[in-house]
Order: sequence, then structure tokens, then C-alpha cells
Amino acid sequence: MPFPPPDIAEARWRFQPRLWQHLRAYNRDALQSDIGAGITVGIVALPLAMAFAIASGLTPQAGLWTAIVGGFLISFFGGSSVQIGGPAGAFIVVVYGIVERYGLSGLLLSTGAAGCLLFLMGWLRLGSLVRYVPVSIVIGFTNGIAVLILVSQLRDWFGLEIAKMPGDFFAQMAVIWTHLDTFNPAAFLLTIACFAGLWLWPRLFAQDSPILQKVARLPRTGSSLKITGRVPGPIVALVSLTLFAWLVNLPVETIGQRFGEIPRDLPTFIWPEFSWVTAKQLVWPTLTLTILGAIESLLCARVADQLSDAPKHNPNQELMAQGIANLALPFIGGMPATGTIARTVTNIRAGAKSPIAGIVHATTLAVIVLAAAPLAAYIPLSVLAGILIFVAFNMGDWHAFRTLRQYSGHYRLMLLSTFLITVIFDLTLAIEFGLVLAFVLFIKRQSALFTVHITPTADGQTAVVLYGSLFFGVIGKLYPLQRLPQTLAHGSEIHVDATRLISLDTTGLDALKTWLQDLQKASIGVHVHGLQPQPASLMQRTGFLPLLKSYDAEEATQGTRATSD
Repeated sequence: MPFPPPDIAEARWRFQPRLWQHLRAYNRDALQSDIGAGITVGIVALPLAMAFAIASGLTPQAGLWTAIVGGFLISFFGGSSVQIGGPAGAFIVVVYGIVERYGLSGLLLSTGAAGCLLFLMGWLRLGSLVRYVPVSIVIGFTNGIAVLILVSQLRDWFGLEIAKMPGDFFAQMAVIWTHLDTFNPAAFLLTIACFAGLWLWPRLFAQDSPILQKVARLPRTGSSLKITGRVPGPIVALVSLTLFAWLVNLPVETIGQRFGEIPRDLPTFIWPEFSWVTAKQLVWPTLTLTILGAIESLLCARVADQLSDAPKHNPNQELMAQGIANLALPFIGGMPATGTIARTVTNIRAGAKSPIAGIVHATTLAVIVLAAAPLAAYIPLSVLAGILIFVAFNMGDWHAFRTLRQYSGHYRLMLLSTFLITVIFDLTLAIEFGLVLAFVLFIKRQSALFTVHITPTADGQTAVVLYGSLFFGVIGKLYPLQRLPQTLAHGSEIHVDATRLISLDTTGLDALKTWLQDLQKASIGVHVHGLQPQPASLMQRTGFLPLLKSYDAEEATQGTRATSD
């Protein structure tokens, strides 16, 4: 399907949902592909939405309506052609902690505030900044979240009789340990069967599967195998194991026993309670939801770009769509929503062409909820635990731990510290610590690249060569320069080669001004040669250049013109 470029007037307008651009050249073939993909991913999203909500300490309907409303808004306003939005496993730990500490009202307030920040980030065109988060931090807290999801499902996996799970890692392990006497073998085996089925299902229908090759030789099995293989694994596990548990009357806890029957009605309007006291306490959880939502959605969009032939996503528009969705969800009692990799990949592989597939996915979920919601009461919680454990297993980049020796000490330090802080303490603290550590290590690495070479020339003058970036982190390396006023004779000349000085900040410039003043008191002249655009621009705007005895005026002027800041 051809994708027309936006016109000039539209390019000046920042709010440009990808759906509106696709509709210009939409056709019947694209519609058929989108409908098929949307129905497929809607069925896949059904068990995941309920599982994520329950693991977050919320009701199943909170996850379902988040997937419906949030998924619709993200597809309608988003900047990606094929991304699917909804509740995500990465939010489980954060949402559970907010609900446990501040209640549902605190979660709704924090979600709405995060939506405002996400929209503002997109409006200010800050989407590209998310790409600068080091990959070691992303892997660290992603693996940490996967471990915490696994730990949070131990209660339902073992069938333990625990009324409420705490949010702290060590407290969870202590509670699980003290309730091991309530171990339920039926729940344990049901979770194992669910995990094994999810792992085995796609392999049964792979082209190189020996079982598939043998069965395909039987008469009248080829077409039925193709149809069966397209059924999503989570749906197969959910329906088959729920039916088995109901027929055999297994003594396992179900959704209905813990939460009651899921209503088939539309969600009721909720006006989130607001107080400045609670809002102040929710600052860091809100920032965590914002950062995590931005990273998760844009990473998912980048994966979609690699797997799909659709046009590359617009990160700023995607953030605005995430903001709109998360701003609206608190009014229906929903949880935070973001881009979801598993459902997006399913959408692409099912043949999605445009955001229409995401809208069909939301519509499919809504039809299922309004028509068959009471049936969800029979689903065993141990089956949902198996689905979540499988999600956590595939969510983590465990290969990164095996290859740590191949990377630098800085990389290992950031990855392991972020991972351990996520698991042991808190995801908010892990992100804060990881980013601060990344900044510190970056400054250390950049400061190591800056050097000053001072050599006397044959005619009695002094040559100074500056290499790298002169910024606040390398001021201590200017000590040899600062000693020159005391070591050189009055009337001497210093020639500074700035050809390799690639950048300069105000702290570095202030140090140069102080050094120049000391030289002028000793009647020592300074000549600067080969100024690069950025240092020349800063020196020109701050009045530093006229203080020099001479400088490359032509290069400095070009630098001033070339650099606006």
C-alpha cells in the first residue's frame, strides 16, 4: 500500500497520528489483512490483560478495559503503523507497589499524571531522548522485572493460601516460606502444564517439526493443521486447561472465587480523588511510570520497525498517543498502558498493515468481554500464573548475563547494579541509580579523553595543544595551564592549537577566562588557532575572543554562523 508523504502544512503541525496518513490510500486488501490480524491479536490479548491486572493487585476487568480503551486510543492516535498498546508486564511491579502503598486512588492519580507527562514529552519532541538510555540499564531493569514477575506468581503457582502478598521482595519470599504448608499439588501441576504447553505449541507447528511432518502425511490433515497452528498458544492453554480443571473438578482457586463474576457491563465513570498531599508522595512513582512507559513503547516501536515493512514510527507522536491513553484510563478505573512487544509481534506476523488492526483488536476484546465475560470466572489462577511465568521467561534477556565478560567494567557495573536494585529494592530507585551511574561513568570516560600538551618552541614561545572536550568534568586537568603565568617570562607568547578541541561548555570557558586574566597580568599574549564551530560560537557570544591577542577570525566567524547555540 503506497504511503503518501505529509504535505507542508501538515508537517508544521506536530500532532500527526499515523492512522490519518494511512487512510489516504487505504484499500480493501489492507482492510482484510487488518481485520484478520486484529482479531488474532485481540484473542491473544484476552488472557494477558487479565493476568497482568491480577498480578498488579487489580481486578481482571481493569486489565481488560485497559486493553480495550488504551489499545484503541494508542492505535488511533499513535505514531506507529502496527504497534499494539495495552497493559504490559513491565508495569506489574510498579503498579502493585503503588496500589499497596497508596491504594487504587493513588494509582489512578499517578497514571493520569504520567499520561500528562508523556503527552508533554511528545509535544516537546523529546521522543528521541529515550534512545539515549544505555542498553545496559534497559537490560538490567527488564531482567529484574522478569524475576519479580516470577516471584509474584509463586503464590498461585504453588496454590498457597495467602490473603495478600506484600510488595517487597524479601517480604514476599518470607510470606511464601511461612505458607509452604498450604502447598497445592494440583495448582502446581496445572501451572507446569500451562508453561510446557506454551513452550511446545509453536514448536509443534514449525516447518522443521518431525511431528508435524508425520501428521501432514495423513490424508485430509494439511489444511486443518494450518488452521490449528494459527490459534494462539495462550488461548489454547487457557481454554483447554480451564475446561480440564472444570471437568475433573480440580481443587484450585479460580478468578470467580477470588474476584467474583466479571460484569458484562460497560465500565463505570470514575472521578479520581485528588489531594496535594498524595500528589507529592506520588512524584517518583509517576516519573517511574512515565520513564518506563516511554522506554517500553519506543523500544517496542523500534522492534516493530525492524519486523514490518510499514513506514518507520514517529516517536513523538507515539508518546503523545501514550499520554492520551494514560490520561483517559483513570476515568474507567484502568491501569497504565504502553506498547506491548508480544502483541505487536503477533500483530505483524498476522499480516497487519495499518493502525486499523489495533482498533479491530480493541473491538474484538470488547465483544468478547460484553458477550462472554462470566465464563472468565472459571479460569484457574494457576493457569494465568503459567502464562505470566512464560511471559517473564521470554521477557528477560538472560543471554546478556552469559556474555558479560565480553564487555567493559562500566557496562557490567550498570547492568548488574540496575538488575540487583530492581529485584532487591525498587524499580524507581533502580532507574534513578542507573541513570545517575550512567552519567557519572560517561563523565569519567569523556574526561579521560581530554588532554593538554605544552611544549616550548625553538623561538622561545610556548605551544599548547588541547584535545577532546573541555567541560566541567575535566577542569582539574587544566593545572599545567594554570601554572604557566608563574613559569613563563613577562612578554612571552602562547599559541593554543584548538583544532582538536571539539566542544566547550561554560565551566570550561570560565576556567579559560581566569587563566587568560592571570596571563594578562604577567603581560603574556595568547593566540588561538583552528577553532571549531561550537567553541568558536560560545567564545564569540560571551565576549571571550576579543580578549585574545589574536585568533583565527575567519574560522571563528564561520563557527558562529554554523552553530546557533
